[in-house]
Amino acid sequence: MEDKLHSIETVGEFGLIKDLANGLSQRNPLTIKGIGDDAAVSKVPEGEVLVTSTDVLVEGIHFDLSYAPLKHLGYKAVAVNLSDIYAMNAKPQQITFSIALSSKYTIEAVR
Repeated sequence: MEDKLHSIETVGEFGLIKDLANGLSQRNPLTIKGIGDDAAVSKVPEGEVLVTSTDVLVEGIHFDLSYAPLKHLGYKAVAVNLSDIYAMNAKPQQITFSIALSSKYTIEAVR
């Protein structure tokens, strides 16, 4: 019997994450928690753990620059990642973030 196809629109972000994680196993012994919604957790030296999160913000989906200035987008990019770290009961020490912008913006405006 042929598998039924499901659109990402139908399953949503969490359904997609669940589907992608299905059948995956953690192979790296340093990985405590891999794929998931909030963050990954890895072992590091001295018995510490590293919690890592990166969310991509996509223009037209997560933000509309006709309503919000780029400076506010920067704050949002940081906030969504900090909230993921806090959701894992961890203390943020560094940040990473990703944005997807149209090429119509200047480097100076994004900076």
